[in-house]
Amino acid sequence: MFETIRRLPSMNVSRPTVVFLGVGFVFGLSVSYLFVNTQRFTNNEKFLKDFKSNWESNYGRKSSRPVLHDAHDLEDAEGPASEVVFHSSEEDAHRGKYAVAKELAQNVRVLCWIMTGPQNHVSKARHVKATWGKRCNKLIFMSSKADKTLPAVKLDVKEGRDSLWGKTKQAFEYIYKKHLDDADWFLKADDDTYTIVENLRHLLQDKNTSEPIFFGHKFKPFVSQGYFSGGAGYVLSKAALTRFVEQGVHNSSICRQDNGGYEDVEMGKCMNKLEVEAGDSRDSVGRKRFFPFVPEHHLIPGRGPSLLQ
Repeated sequence: MFETIRRLPSMNVSRPTVVFLGVGFVFGLSVSYLFVNTQRFTNNEKFLKDFKSNWESNYGRKSSRPVLHDAHDLEDAEGPASEVVFHSSEEDAHRGKYAVAKELAQNVRVLCWIMTGPQNHVSKARHVKATWGKRCNKLIFMSSKADKTLPAVKLDVKEGRDSLWGKTKQAFEYIYKKHLDDADWFLKADDDTYTIVENLRHLLQDKNTSEPIFFGHKFKPFVSQGYFSGGAGYVLSKAALTRFVEQGVHNSSICRQDNGGYEDVEMGKCMNKLEVEAGDSRDSVGRKRFFPFVPEHHLIPGRGPSLLQ
């Protein structure tokens, strides 16, 4: 006895069709999920009120707060109360990774002097010493009060914004007399500046320190060749430092003799008269290397001061 089996016609479904149906199913579920959750939030009165308040506080015209942050907001900010501790370069994760940096440090010697004051020795200056400052070939803090723990050199100048130009002149003169042969390049930075010293050396490695030149973030007003922001720091060649001290500091026809004025502008005017070139520190594709303002001013187009435009 034979049993007859009736075969149903088979359905030929291609693989692309299956994939398309699967993607469509997942997409539909995702859209439904988003719609349900969006409805839940947008119908929440408290959520909308908080969102509107936060938006107006940061971006709205009705807010009394300034839209942009300013570097002055950080003037009274203090660093951590505890000591900053680095991982050792001899740890397994770091061993052998500093060979290039060490070689560069031998070939491009950088002396860093830090503008500080007694009120910032503990809250700011010591953290520079514990972090990026240790990567300088020589690190010196300039203050109106000596401090052996940093160490800080006592300059004959009052503290305050009206004395920054005087402190700058005295600091460079001290370095010229005491440490001219200890480095090839001489960086001035503030105690709230952070410098990646290895990147600075990469900038300087093909530059000639025997030429009167300096580098920083260039502003165009006041000086024909521009001047460099004091907040971002600027670095002088040995020839520039020598010319500044020997020919400019005590010459009233070249450099301002009192302690007043804006330090970076006065430095720019003085160097311009000394024919010290304000060099271009940008990289091969035009990106800048010195940044004087808070990050959002540099990263978001149109958010920074007019000096950046």
